[in-house]
Amino acid sequence: MKKIYLLTAMLLSLAFFVKAQTTLKGTVYENGSNIRLDNVFIHDKNNKQYTIADKNGNFEIKTEAGHLLIFDSPGYVSDTLYVVDLTPKKINLVVKTIALREVNINSTRQMFDSHKEYPEIYEKSKVYIMSPSSWFSKEGKDARRLKKYFVVEEQERHIDAVFTRAYVGSIVPLKGQELENFMTVYRPSYAFVTNNNGPSMAAYINDSYKKYMALPPEKRTLQRLSDH
Repeated sequence: MKKIYLLTAMLLSLAFFVKAQTTLKGTVYENGSNIRLDNVFIHDKNNKQYTIADKNGNFEIKTEAGHLLIFDSPGYVSDTLYVVDLTPKKINLVVKTIALREVNINSTRQMFDSHKEYPEIYEKSKVYIMSPSSWFSKEGKDARRLKKYFVVEEQERHIDAVFTRAYVGSIVPLKGQELENFMTVYRPSYAFVTNNNGPSMAAYINDSYKKYMALPPEKRTLQRLSDH
């Protein structure tokens, strides 16, 4: 009996050791500040593992040395981490500007389809009446949070595909940083983009340009105005 207990203890210790050796922990911050970022999607490109940062910006994911981790969050530049070791990491994400989010309207890049790319997330997010574990498990909660993240990301990409630098620049006489400022300040909402056709969008851009030019120079910043 003692041998069985000893063997069980050894197996449990080995399982814990293996988990400890294949789990990377860390925290995600906004670059240049101490702001911790929640709802950051972390994806291991090699083993297809994924997770999402919690409300304190903390995460843990099964990975190993030599793997590539992708950190993605709406409004921030995606970052890639080449895993050298499994010591805790501090990840800094840079806030996106219009130039970094630019989508070429002639690009063959497909729109983001989370259902096709991550079907397992939608399966794990399901809640079954006769299965309480599906309500409260960490996997289930993370999957449901990731579904919300995917909705936001799909909406942002749709706006990018319509409100392009080339299109806006063909309507207003702005270039370079000034065009970026204008597009960030007057970036339309997803609801506006989906409920308005080309002429309405052109009218919105023209009207926004008049408002932009009426602003004092110091007010033409990258802060978004909530007037639409």
